[in-house]
Amino acid sequence: MDTAEIIVVIGGIGLIALVLWYFFGEKKTVAATENAAGVQEIDVTVKGGYSPDVIVVKKGVPVRLNFYRDETSSCSEQVVFGDFGIARDLPAFKTTKVEFTPDKAGEFTFACGMNMLRGKLIVT
Repeated sequence: MDTAEIIVVIGGIGLIALVLWYFFGEKKTVAATENAAGVQEIDVTVKGGYSPDVIVVKKGVPVRLNFYRDETSSCSEQVVFGDFGIARDLPAFKTTKVEFTPDKAGEFTFACGMNMLRGKLIVT
């Protein structure tokens, strides 16, 4: 192997590691905070994904998720909570509130309308 081939192999291994880390690495988990009105609230930024993408809330306590869509990508035009029967359009560069009361404990996925961007809601 000459120097160029070694550089290409090392670069390829590095890119594979980056892709594995991005898709399978540890996700940031954030617990919603309860405000004075007794509503669990958290801000979620939508830009190439959801940030935070793992949200912890309590069962039986109202939840307000404030989705701010910071992009115009067509994939992020909607957020869907299939287990709760919720689908909301997310206008670009605006905040959209999604409010509901989780009535069951467990881990529930939320995703964009195309099911490409994904997040997880953990109800304890």
